[in-house]
Amino acid sequence: MSTATDRRLARRLHALVHSTKRDYSAGSERPLGGYLAAMTGFGAYTAAWAAVVRLSGRPLPDRPAPADIVLTSVAAFRLSRLLSKASVTSPLRAPFTRYVGPQGPAELHEVAREEAGKETVGELMTCPFCTGVWMVSTLTAGQLLWPRATRTAMGALTALAGADALQLAYAALVDRTTGDHDDEGG
Repeated sequence: MSTATDRRLARRLHALVHSTKRDYSAGSERPLGGYLAAMTGFGAYTAAWAAVVRLSGRPLPDRPAPADIVLTSVAAFRLSRLLSKASVTSPLRAPFTRYVGPQGPAELHEVAREEAGKETVGELMTCPFCTGVWMVSTLTAGQLLWPRATRTAMGALTALAGADALQLAYAALVDRTTGDHDDEGG
């Protein structure tokens, strides 16, 4: 191909990208390029794990065991909330987010910085649903490569999720008891 043809193709592609973004966004600014980069990054991450699993020679199971599905679900839930919402992990998110305020016990409400290159990462890092996709992929790969260590870590995360649920239930019970007592006492 000639240089002139390359330039024409690049201009057409550029126009197509901009018209698609304009038509999709309906007047709202959406970081489609960032989302595309995040999807590409996730695809590369998953492909790398798949290559490592294949090179390890470990056989894939016919299907995941039901207990592993439950363990992975709870562990991914807890790990994604820990990474995306916990106060203690806010330094990891700070370069890409802005603090808004508290949001639930030991969790923060943060919003993505609207700076080029930071918005998509900020959205990903503050969204437990988004980080959950990466956690499930990572934990699944871990189960295939290092099953004992990964299941031990997932067991600890699952126990933490259970402990969190008990803490919340206890706090609700105390609040209810205290509230009932206050209503009765005047």
